[in-house]
Amino acid sequence: MKQKLAFTALTLMLWVTFSGFSTKLTTVSQITAEWQRAKEYTKEYLDAMPEEGVNFKPTPEVRSFAEQMLHLANANYNFASGATGKTNPMQGKKMETMEEFKTKAGLTKAVMDSYDFVIDGVKGLSDAQLAENVKMGPREMSRETMLAKAFEHQTHHRGQTTIYIRMKGIKPPNEKLF
Repeated sequence: MKQKLAFTALTLMLWVTFSGFSTKLTTVSQITAEWQRAKEYTKEYLDAMPEEGVNFKPTPEVRSFAEQMLHLANANYNFASGATGKTNPMQGKKMETMEEFKTKAGLTKAVMDSYDFVIDGVKGLSDAQLAENVKMGPREMSRETMLAKAFEHQTHHRGQTTIYIRMKGIKPPNEKLF
């Protein structure tokens, strides 16, 4: 009985190893879908804030709503450029201070363009390339990890803007996990 159990366990381990089950579970298609969902969710936040609230700051020492969103957008460009190898069109620009992004229309376009840059860059990768290591400053990580860090970053800053929207007396968008 022990031999049969050991043989069954060994067979299962070999099947898992060679069937592809143990290969990377995250694909370009999955990452693209998640970034598309995040783009749509962020657009709901941008749509929720009225024009007069775009430059609102809860306190003088924090970023305005627009600055939060532009910080998010700038990081989208930086992370995606590092992960995909695409040239960052905003390299060296401080989006938070650019006048053309101080209006709701300009802000919305800038942020949506940053998501398009990420999504287009990810679509240009193969599933195998996700495992390749790239550098971000002194750190080295896989392309997939860098994209995950970018996703975490945009989620964090979008979440921060919830309080800005609430302070304007507006109900923020409902959570969009799927």
